[in-house]
Amino acid sequence: MSTIVDARGRACPEPVIMTRRALAESAEVMVIVDNTTARENVAGLARSLGHNVRVEERADGTYLQITAKGVPASAPLPTAAPAGGPLVVLFAADTIGRGSEELGGVLVRSFVHTLTEVQPCPEVLVFLNTGVRLVVEGSPVLEDLRTLAGRGVRLLACGTCLGYLDLKERVAVGAVSNMYTIAETLLSAGKVVAL
Repeated sequence: MSTIVDARGRACPEPVIMTRRALAESAEVMVIVDNTTARENVAGLARSLGHNVRVEERADGTYLQITAKGVPASAPLPTAAPAGGPLVVLFAADTIGRGSEELGGVLVRSFVHTLTEVQPCPEVLVFLNTGVRLVVEGSPVLEDLRTLAGRGVRLLACGTCLGYLDLKERVAVGAVSNMYTIAETLLSAGKVVAL
């Protein structure tokens, strides 16, 4: 019997995360989505794992019947391990990309949430400029950052940036840091992903 994953109404990357979890538990999964992006992302995940995918369009959504074979979904995604130092993600703003601020906010929320699900998990997250807004009270990613911190991920927020934006008293997760420590962290990293 198939495990059913109803991912209708879920924003990216939730349909993929839900599917991956279901595939870790069951060899047959039926995923229901309601948009083209989710359909392509779920089908792409399944195919990347070597699974069979049958897609059926119905009035109430798109149904993807996934039959597992090949790489188990619970296996970590193949990655290149950083050479010589930690994996560091640098948030230079509280959005990702240029253009629409609203879209950039959606993307940063999606990216941070995805960090709680993927491997390898970065060892350090660095927050500069308006990126420090992500670690303060009211941040839309605060719970995900707390989850990462609870798993041992170091969160370093620029003290100068927090002071400039008058946010030092509102830091809710991570450590207030300085440019020396941040520069040292970035320069000793095996890999830096800058957003």
